[in-house]
Amino acid sequence: MTNSTSHSKTLSLAIDLLTRRSNTPEDAGCQELMISRLEPLGFKIERMRFGNVDNLYARRGNAGPLLVFAGHTDVVPTGPLDKWHTPPFEPTIKDGMLYARGAADMKTSLAAFITSIEEFIKANPNHAGSIGLLITSDEEGVAVDGTVKVVEVLKARGEHIDYCIVGEPTSNKLVGDMIKNGRRGSLSGKLLVKGVQGHIAYPHLVKNPIHLVAPAIKDMVETVWDTGNEYFPPTSWQISNMNGGTGATNVVPGEVEILFNFRYCALVNNAGSTETSLKQRVHQILDGHQLDYDLEWEHSPSYITPRGNLVDAISGAIEQAYGVTPELSTTGGTSDGRFIADICQQVIEFGPLNATIHKLNECVAVADIEPLKETYKLTMETLLK
Repeated sequence: MTNSTSHSKTLSLAIDLLTRRSNTPEDAGCQELMISRLEPLGFKIERMRFGNVDNLYARRGNAGPLLVFAGHTDVVPTGPLDKWHTPPFEPTIKDGMLYARGAADMKTSLAAFITSIEEFIKANPNHAGSIGLLITSDEEGVAVDGTVKVVEVLKARGEHIDYCIVGEPTSNKLVGDMIKNGRRGSLSGKLLVKGVQGHIAYPHLVKNPIHLVAPAIKDMVETVWDTGNEYFPPTSWQISNMNGGTGATNVVPGEVEILFNFRYCALVNNAGSTETSLKQRVHQILDGHQLDYDLEWEHSPSYITPRGNLVDAISGAIEQAYGVTPELSTTGGTSDGRFIADICQQVIEFGPLNATIHKLNECVAVADIEPLKETYKLTMETLLK
């Protein structure tokens, strides 16, 4: 394990967080550690537990604008321990890299949140606006009792967030080269197409659902759902699973199940798609082929933050801290930003390199940690003058 009095405050706090085995949805005391640093700064602490998930909402100040740092303390499973170079919950510095599960995703960001706030408040005890933190232990799991529930509480009491920075690992090749200013929506469908099962030697007595659905699949593959826009690539439709049949070679199946997914381009300036428009078009295609079917949907919303105060502030901070000019991107999977966007018009994600997230031997460069803290602090200096 790594420990030294020569470490910066951010690195020391990151190491302390990384020793805690917070496998999703466990928090393992991470939030209490953060609370112990926030309470002396005058933050009002709200512990919100839903199900088996710990959530923290902390706020300093009552005035606007409100800038919230958001993130998660839970981590994904380690995978085979014998494949790690060092124990995943014994943070180790080797050749300038800090190794541990959660180093990149995203406990280094959490540590940088805290120390940037400490430094900013010390220098600006009477700063304008308010600072908040929204932290969950349910981001890497099913994400039903975490950020989404806290947002529901805040929305019910009319609490609006002006700016939100999610500390996800967004950087690609160099820390600072990419900011996520939105995420594509995810719309999944579970389609069950019904036919008539029977002996394969009597085709006049059966209805093969695989044959019946094939033309509809062709239509959906060939459909141009949209052409994208300035922030998002065109919407993509893909089948992920297709199951039908009894396993016998002489039986026509009575039904076929197809799992599919849209990663869709959010609607911006009348270009893109919506959950409703995609559903309508799918049903039109299926109904047009006169299929007997059931269809269940699951949706994860998109969000977008155009260029504005927050994007400009953190872009300038990154250039100052890292000497890199960031690009805006909406690539990748989903994040809790999709929930926060319900009560916040300006949400971005920025954090360390994402090259090792969810992998064996996850790590961050020690040299990248202090500039991360500096980026968050400089952003506060711009937005909370």
